Amino acid sequence: MSPAPESKQDRRPPYQHAADELRRDILKGRIKPGEQMPSIRELQERFGVANMTARGALNVLRDEGLIYTIHGRGSFVADHDAAGEFSAGYTPPAWYLANRDKTPPQAEQMEGSPDGSEATGAILTEMLTALRDELRSLSADHQELRREVEELKSQQSKSQS
Repeated sequence: MSPAPESKQDRRPPYQHAADELRRDILKGRIKPGEQMPSIRELQERFGVANMTARGALNVLRDEGLIYTIHGRGSFVADHDAAGEFSAGYTPPAWYLANRDKTPPQAEQMEGSPDGSEATGAILTEMLTALRDELRSLSADHQELRREVEELKSQQSKSQS
């Protein structure tokens, strides 16, 4: 496979492009449950990215529960049932769930339909809105966790005093 097509409208970091393509490969069955994921070096060559970028892509998939890593052996696709539902607590991002059955914007543009740019813009707007909402939610959760950690630290320091 070749690196993901570049798009001036898509400003996501390269590790996210790589993670999206690998996620697609896993969910479409190109990489089956239990199979080993490509090595970091293979991912670097496939996507034309640096070592840390390739690692970042695998970290995203690991955080989502799509893959697991065995130290010294590599990363492997987590098990899922026949319906494609992952049993390892996998929760795909909300924007992915909302748009997984839509044609990627780059493919729509290449078809050359006269209104392709409008459809692409609408899909991108929907995806970006969903991403923004998810980021806001995660940010709020993050702030709440930071407050709880600070509170626990202050309670711990008071109890040690």
